[in-house]
Amino acid sequence: MSTDQISKITNAENNEGLFKSLSRSSAKLTSGITNLFSKKKLDKQSLDELEELLVSCDLGVSTASKIIGELAQERFSKDINLDDIKSYLAEKIALILEPVERPLKISTIDRPFVVLVCGVNGSGKTTTIAKLAKNWRGEGKAILLAAGDTFRAAAIDQLQIWGERTGCAVIASDIGGDPAGLVFDAMKHAENDRSDILLIDTAGRLQNKKDLMAELEKIVRVIQKSDKTAPHSVVLVMDATVGQNAHSQVNLFKESVDVSGLIITKLDGTAKGGVVVALADKFKIPVFALGVGEGLKDLRPFEAKKFARALVGLPI
Repeated sequence: MSTDQISKITNAENNEGLFKSLSRSSAKLTSGITNLFSKKKLDKQSLDELEELLVSCDLGVSTASKIIGELAQERFSKDINLDDIKSYLAEKIALILEPVERPLKISTIDRPFVVLVCGVNGSGKTTTIAKLAKNWRGEGKAILLAAGDTFRAAAIDQLQIWGERTGCAVIASDIGGDPAGLVFDAMKHAENDRSDILLIDTAGRLQNKKDLMAELEKIVRVIQKSDKTAPHSVVLVMDATVGQNAHSQVNLFKESVDVSGLIITKLDGTAKGGVVVALADKFKIPVFALGVGEGLKDLRPFEAKKFARALVGLPI
């Protein structure tokens, strides 16, 4: 999924959507910075307070400490103003984010190209699947959606509704059906119909973590019975509103599946956008895209420099 492939939106719309979605996060950070830097020179107290602010904005202790350590080395005891601090933070945050700025690329050689979408319930998996499907349908791709979360009637119903709205076929089973069996059928169906892309939804909550991971591992094994190279991409959908709890979620899913990249959702509803920086710094997993709203067009490519500037309240 390259920048020009997402909903065919203009660059201005892209920037506006990102800036708006990060408005709560940037407001918390910039108001804190404004309150801190009434002094002309950068001293130990202001550095300590800035580090605490970055931690409170969900950049994480390790990431905040790194940024402040570099700031102390480069600018300690020097005259500094609010714009200087914002620009410095944007530059350092962008350097952390740039290595994970990678699009979700679809290969036309593999047919179907299998995308396994995972994440905890409520993270926005099904809506994200719909957004991806709309983007690829807009390019003329034949898409099959698989309702692999067979434990929730709402998940099956929602995916079928999105299928109708996006013009994509949906394969589903009865409530409580075997998810791996459903995925096996979906693989065969996609192969027979020459689907370009198979998007598989998965459950995000079973009775315990062990059950959840075992089910995901079983699904991957079933996929590989049909195609040893699949799944071709494993997308982990992360809800930004959970803040630092996102770290434990990434660790949980990495235990059982080879996560290809993240899509961060619900940025428009939280002041915890800084968690994207913390995740990038700790896990180095690609960030494919950002969810900035509930609409089918509300998916944005992840662009490190723009994200960094928007997060600290600078124009993009």
